[in-house]
Amino acid sequence: MNETINKVAGYRAMLEMSQKEVADYLGITSQSYSNKERGIRSFNDKEKVMLKELFQKANSDLTIDSIFF
Repeated sequence: MNETINKVAGYRAMLEMSQKEVADYLGITSQSYSNKERGIRSFNDKEKVMLKELFQKANSDLTIDSIFF
């Protein structure tokens, strides 16, 4: 598991959200989200923006770069 995926899972955990809850927020299936969080698939640009906005609830200083790059 790479560092980017650890960050996504970590911020999701900080918000106490399940993979299903984040998947619903993104409008994708739980399986698709799981594959993306595990690095099997990549998050698209729209999903990255949506995740940044969601994760800013835990840390308002977050940027897309700080999460994904």
